[in-house]
Amino acid sequence: MDKLKVLLAFLLLFSFAPSEFAEANPARKMRVDILISGGTLVTMNAHHDVIEDGAVAIEGDHIVMLGKRGTVSMNVIPKRVINAAGKVIIPGLINTHTHVPMSLFRGISDDLDLQDWLTKYIFPAEAKNVNEQFVRAGTRLGLAEMIRGGTTTYCDMYYFEDAIADESKKAGVRGVLGETIIDFPVADNKTNAEAMSYAERFITKWHNDPLIVPALAPHAPYTVSTDHLKAIRAMSDRLDAPVVIHVAETKKERDDIKKQYGDTPVTYLDKIGFLNYRTIAAHTVWITDKEIDILKSRGVGAAHNPQSNMKLASGVAPVPEMLAKDVAVGLGTDGAASNNDLDMWEEMDTAAKLHKEFSGDPKVVNAEQAFEMATIRGARALHLDQLIGSIEAGKRADFAIVDVDSLHQTPFFNIYSALVYSTKASDVRSVIIDGRLVMLDRRLLTLNENAIKIDANAYRDKIIKSLKN
Repeated sequence: MDKLKVLLAFLLLFSFAPSEFAEANPARKMRVDILISGGTLVTMNAHHDVIEDGAVAIEGDHIVMLGKRGTVSMNVIPKRVINAAGKVIIPGLINTHTHVPMSLFRGISDDLDLQDWLTKYIFPAEAKNVNEQFVRAGTRLGLAEMIRGGTTTYCDMYYFEDAIADESKKAGVRGVLGETIIDFPVADNKTNAEAMSYAERFITKWHNDPLIVPALAPHAPYTVSTDHLKAIRAMSDRLDAPVVIHVAETKKERDDIKKQYGDTPVTYLDKIGFLNYRTIAAHTVWITDKEIDILKSRGVGAAHNPQSNMKLASGVAPVPEMLAKDVAVGLGTDGAASNNDLDMWEEMDTAAKLHKEFSGDPKVVNAEQAFEMATIRGARALHLDQLIGSIEAGKRADFAIVDVDSLHQTPFFNIYSALVYSTKASDVRSVIIDGRLVMLDRRLLTLNENAIKIDANAYRDKIIKSLKN
């Protein structure tokens, strides 16, 4: 009888107290690579759950367990523990629109409208300076800045995108990287045929890479012909590759497209069969309610770049209306030549405040929505929300660990308010991408910061000389 009681007690323990059983039997615990322990988890899952005194377990490149620190700790045996007590653990930030090598053009020309900025300064400077080594140096500079600010994924459009992919891979940063296709000679390809051939090789090379998503990047409807846009869409379908494109950035672009094709930019692109669930449209400033409906129905992702649009006086995108219709709209910085940084914390703060002022309604684009655009909604904009953008079991392990005890964050009342309106890039302590530590306690682990600065300043001298000739 006593033996029967012991057996029943054992079975009850196994059935109703798995955590306690695991604590008593280490052999049944899950072995994991990293345990982030003790912080506040801002999950950005479907319910936007926030878990105080939480923990996340990482095995390989993905999340295997999350929850209360005590429960998770009792069920795993980690190779490494990162103490996040008193800090906030967030999904890695997602920058949905960049021209990352243009970090080397930071401050080269300011306080101009877009057309003058492009045609009188940027295009000439690019023609005289951009080559593969320039692109690599600018990419390393941009990657270091983004990691320091907690950005783990970015969507890029530039030249020599294969080199950008190579540098991103070395640094351990996730990227949707689009090779620019434009109807005039540029740094890496002089003809459309060359650009299309380069793009196909690029996409084939990086297809199915765990960090790099290769893409096609026609510059804009006003710089790429209808036939070429259709060919790009066909290649996208054939190779299952995303397409990144500037759309309706300025009033002039909208008016010119309407004059040339009889349609506004989004309507024109839709009529030629260009838009679908692989498309990522940057800016979308001058769009109508009808065009918002088109973006939603086609599954197009949009990148809102508030600071760049403000600096170039391009206009204000109808983000509250896009959010009301559940369009997949994320936040982007644009290139550092028109921003002048790659700081997603500033974009969140600006997006929330800009639309309040512009609409006259202090309730629009609240802090939680702004943070959502920088995380899970940004992931939707890049068509990667099944992999990244939130802290959930099974997703890729992309995180930033953020201090919340600085003077500018004190006192602390609301998590989203603190993150969006108070937090700075310098508050980010550590960053993990795809399960790999790329910054720990503010120290970059995959990039040499001093060497990057030396290279960037050497290019500054070259650029100044080139513009004098």
